[in-house]
Amino acid sequence: VQGYSALTASASGRTVFAAQAEANVINAIKTGINFSDHGDHQDVGVEESALLPVKFEGQRPGHVVPHDDHVILFYDREDKAEIVDEAAILEGKIEKRAVDTIKAHHGVAVTLGRPVLVSGPNTDVETKADELPPRVGLRILDDKGEQVGDIAKCTDLHGEATSARLVAFGCKEGVLVARPGGADGPVVEMLPYPAGFPKGYTGTLLGGKAMQFFLGNYGDDKLVIIDPEEKEPYRLVELPTRRVDFVLDNANPRNAYILTEDGNLSVLDILRAEIVRHAKVTEPYSKDGHWRDPRPRLAVADGQIAITDPRHSLVRIIDPQSLKEVRTVPVEGQPFSIVAVGGSGATH
Repeated sequence: VQGYSALTASASGRTVFAAQAEANVINAIKTGINFSDHGDHQDVGVEESALLPVKFEGQRPGHVVPHDDHVILFYDREDKAEIVDEAAILEGKIEKRAVDTIKAHHGVAVTLGRPVLVSGPNTDVETKADELPPRVGLRILDDKGEQVGDIAKCTDLHGEATSARLVAFGCKEGVLVARPGGADGPVVEMLPYPAGFPKGYTGTLLGGKAMQFFLGNYGDDKLVIIDPEEKEPYRLVELPTRRVDFVLDNANPRNAYILTEDGNLSVLDILRAEIVRHAKVTEPYSKDGHWRDPRPRLAVADGQIAITDPRHSLVRIIDPQSLKEVRTVPVEGQPFSIVAVGGSGATH
């Protein structure tokens, strides 16, 4: 890589994308993990990982969003996003369709069936050469790329996640939830933050896989558990200090893990909305400074939590029950962004 890289695994886990904003390129990596469905079970194949010959070039690539058999690439300094086919990438080919984002902005695009949900920039404000316009809402595009209806208000839209068939976006006013619709396309609903909540908003979201819910930040030192089907959809969780990273455990869906800047790893019980245990796993890492300064990140795989520790050039492997370190993986340089791919299946 040529600099800071944000890693995103595809929905299938067959591909990982490394978005390098400063280098204006997104590289694709074949993980070597491949599944085939046989009805009552899955077969798993494992090959060598490899850097694929395809790469995607555009001005300041930002959010990469996996969905089904494709991935959506968003370019902050261009007026486009691209929907790319994963199967073609793995064959060394590029098949993509462009999405018009109206004007360069730091945004995101997500598919919901054939329609595309894409952030909408403020086109009325004048911005300096080194600045981008703010986001004001969410646009729905049909399969021809035409906008359907009016833009849905979502001030400073940032963060998206999918859970079951719902897609959620963080906004200043609340969390905007999009549901599949009929012939008229997706239906969007704003879930406003409760009046009694402290000042704050959500800008990062994760979506449950086995259960339908969303977990988001609420400011720097709180989280919210969001169930869009409940009359009161929000539950607030206070953290001991500011969060550095948080992740869901898809194999144990009631668990989420949060690393805070004091070096503590906390286990959040989603059903109880309570932190049930915590332990110190790294030195303190302050959130002050540039947002790209190397800080730990989390991933979950095979009943273990992996934590990058850039100061010590290690990936620390933690047991989620005892929260004790079980081993370390030395990595050259400063390990930062991390994803886990894989799964279980029969091997013949």
